Amino acid sequence: MKLYCDPISTTSRPVLLFVAEHGLEMEIVHVDLMSGAQLEPAYLSINPNGAVPFLVDGDLAMGESSAILKYLAQKTGSPTYPTDLKARAKVDEAMAWFTTNFHEYFCLFTCYPNMGVPHGMDPVLAQALMAYGEEHSARWLKVLDQHMLGARKFVCGDAPTIADYQGVSFALLGEIAAFDFSPYPNIQAWIGRMRALPSFERTFAGFYGLLSALRSQAAAAI
Repeated sequence: MKLYCDPISTTSRPVLLFVAEHGLEMEIVHVDLMSGAQLEPAYLSINPNGAVPFLVDGDLAMGESSAILKYLAQKTGSPTYPTDLKARAKVDEAMAWFTTNFHEYFCLFTCYPNMGVPHGMDPVLAQALMAYGEEHSARWLKVLDQHMLGARKFVCGDAPTIADYQGVSFALLGEIAAFDFSPYPNIQAWIGRMRALPSFERTFAGFYGLLSALRSQAAAAI
């Protein structure tokens, strides 16, 4: 199998974490988003969406992080994607929730403008988007903290699922925005449990490298 990805990508990290945690034999091909490699003709000939991650497994070629996670989990028989119909439905629900409501208000509006994404955005507009995101993210963060987590260790129970792999990558974007998670103790505890996974630190090393670079740039601009 071959995985095209970039470790700094929010959508790549959940798949990379799954691969690492399960010890899968996988050829990793780095598609450097910072240099625009995802838009080069060579990569577009593989994935015309010009996005990462992208998986090639024999005659199967597919994108979309959540779909790749489900495929790999089923292929390997991983307990992170339960076979029980109702339990699997809850994992599917959580993954859909993270990629819609949570991603829109928390990632797109609150966090990404701190990275200068979209590139060239008017700074005034970026500030307005971040303010809007912070105001409206509270609703979804409360749902995650009190209802999806609550007394549970992970979003779908007492063991991590692919929904946790995906969700924590989104949530940790808050570090780029210096987001204060203290009003959400269950989210903080959940992030701590995910960070304790054996492969977490090396999988997220690229993200924390980017975070360090962004903080250095911000400090130099003061």
